[in-house]
Amino acid sequence: MKLRLLTLGIAATLLAACGGKPDGAAAGDKTAAAGAPAAEEKVLNVYNYSDYIAEDTIPNFEKQTGIRVTYDVYDSDEVLETKLLAGSSGYDVVVPTLNFFGRQIQAGVFRELDKSKIPNLANLDPAVMERIAAQDPGNRFGVPYMSGTTGIGFNVDKVKAAFGSTDVTNSWSLVFDPAKISKLKDCGVTLLDTPSDMIPIALHYLGEDPHSADPAVIQKAADLIKGIRPYVQNFHSSQYVSSLANGTTCLVVGWSGDIIQARDRAEEAGNNVNVGFSIPKEGAPQWFDMLAIPADAKHPENAYAFINYLLDPKVAAANTDYIQYANPVAAATPLVDEAIRNDPTIYPPDEVKAKLFTYAVNSPETDKLYTRLWTEIKTGH
Repeated sequence: MKLRLLTLGIAATLLAACGGKPDGAAAGDKTAAAGAPAAEEKVLNVYNYSDYIAEDTIPNFEKQTGIRVTYDVYDSDEVLETKLLAGSSGYDVVVPTLNFFGRQIQAGVFRELDKSKIPNLANLDPAVMERIAAQDPGNRFGVPYMSGTTGIGFNVDKVKAAFGSTDVTNSWSLVFDPAKISKLKDCGVTLLDTPSDMIPIALHYLGEDPHSADPAVIQKAADLIKGIRPYVQNFHSSQYVSSLANGTTCLVVGWSGDIIQARDRAEEAGNNVNVGFSIPKEGAPQWFDMLAIPADAKHPENAYAFINYLLDPKVAAANTDYIQYANPVAAATPLVDEAIRNDPTIYPPDEVKAKLFTYAVNSPETDKLYTRLWTEIKTGH
């Protein structure tokens, strides 16, 4: 869901100045735009999470197709959903997370895909497509862009100072046991400001079904999080990347690629901050972000061209190398930087995958309950 970093404020009009193609990113016979007709204006409006695409992907697409891209960003699915449900979003391609995407399909906000216009669909991993079909039967309305996990990001040295080792990061008890999390209060604790992430994680830790819609069961998760509220410094879904990298936060529940980027930024800065990421032994959420075309898109042919471009193996690999999330293009994996494709926090091994769970499509009633309880948690009431 996710590189939620609001530091670059990506806009294609700025990125276009970068020019050039990455090595190997020249168009193959399928890569380019699956023909945008001359009758359609050479414009494309994209709405995506911030810093969730390689710096040169948009300029290269513009150079190859002549399509001018406006690239706006958000940092939560809730923001995107509000815009989509209001209608007339003004966007041609959006990137919802799978569980939100599933219910948005039900609301009729997306155009059914003409798969003949996306020949690079053939490059997608069939196993991923099968998992996504549970929310989008027949894969009719969207294609996967990236996937990742939600886990624990931590300052290695500060955790060692508090506990003697980092072994404690292998369990969600570090977050949900007040006796443990309280030891890190003074060095900074941040939770995602997304109840759609935090409540299912708490349910899973309690041994409950993370997909439960039972208000009494959901209340258990809320009570668990309320119990650790005094030790939480921030609720945020993007700022933790910089705070973890600069050492002002030592414990985060966050998205895998964000935390890995925080690790890399700290290394690049040479500031002696050592960042780690853990997928706890109890299991964790795995999510998929989707590429979809709103029903009221004004430039659907250009949208098809862009989606097709993103599914080219060389382009997908370049995006993964930059944002450090796994892409679903099977042929891209050998092209991904070796250190990234061999990183088990980005491409989890089978024994870890077996413990991962996906998010449910919540009913409106469950969403309202989540929102009310989350407000209570954050305000301490």
